[in-house]
Amino acid sequence: MNLKDNKYAKYYLVQEMMGTVPTVAKFDPACSQFVADSLRKTGRMFFTGEGSSRLFPAKNCRRVALTWGLPVEVQNDGSHQAAGYDLSKFTVLVDSNSGRTKEALMLAKKLQAEGHKDCFALSANPDTPIRQACVDGHVLGCGWEEAVAATKSVAEQALFCESIFWNLAGKDMKAALKGLPEKLEQAMTLPVDPEIVKWVKGAHTIYFAGYNDGVAEELTLKTNEITRRKSDFLEGTYAVHGIEEVMQEGDIVFVVNPIESEYDKFLTVFKGAGVHVVAIDTKPTPFEKTIIVPEAGAMQPYVFLCAGWNVLVEVGISDGINLDKPERARKVGNEM
Repeated sequence: MNLKDNKYAKYYLVQEMMGTVPTVAKFDPACSQFVADSLRKTGRMFFTGEGSSRLFPAKNCRRVALTWGLPVEVQNDGSHQAAGYDLSKFTVLVDSNSGRTKEALMLAKKLQAEGHKDCFALSANPDTPIRQACVDGHVLGCGWEEAVAATKSVAEQALFCESIFWNLAGKDMKAALKGLPEKLEQAMTLPVDPEIVKWVKGAHTIYFAGYNDGVAEELTLKTNEITRRKSDFLEGTYAVHGIEEVMQEGDIVFVVNPIESEYDKFLTVFKGAGVHVVAIDTKPTPFEKTIIVPEAGAMQPYVFLCAGWNVLVEVGISDGINLDKPERARKVGNEM
């Protein structure tokens, strides 16, 4: 996709996806320092929100914290489930682009009534009901999005959440961030093999497999919103641990950053099933197709996510659907 061709440029969704590039370029890790200060005190971090506001932002930074071996506990769940937890000893970040999401607001008000002193808000709008129920908050710099499917805000939310741990650990990630915008743009504008688009359009179900860091799961959600097709997230190697029993000939599995030691297993399971396997990786793989993206080191998940967006836009464009307005999905899924 690109902004030079009107068949893409006319959609807010594409404009906003490409808006991820300047959004990342101007991101300042210091913006989350106030949450890091709280976490340094509590030692426990809880992320909550609904849909795209939680999947990639929360799960990506949990993986970062665990990979780095940081001496903190990191948890995340939806707001209704979180309302049943004792969060009194946690630093809590309530993530809602609109700042009006019903479930998130109910939780924020519950914690406010309990006198919680370390509950913070993250949204794309200033002075929202959720921010008013929290002790402090941050407003995303990317601005409000017009398309129903959130994109550039997801990337900035994830950077904000991850930077909490950068600040906690005292790590300067400016070098890692420096070349990221260009790599995101490359991932979003690289040509998508027409055969992959054809496979997606012919599938009964589109599967995304990969690490439980929110990338594959977020792409599963975006598949529903952008292509109006059925999709499923298969964590880790779940794709070869039973689900193959109900896969149909012609289905497709996108494997994000496949584990090399599992190549043979994937190839064996899907060889005779008529299921297409496409990898999204930084290097060639033995699968039918591989979408090769630039290497970005510690920031690699963001590049994988953008490559997935690229594929989904091509499918939507090929189907001639309105990328900005799904028939049933709403901008704010459940608004107070």
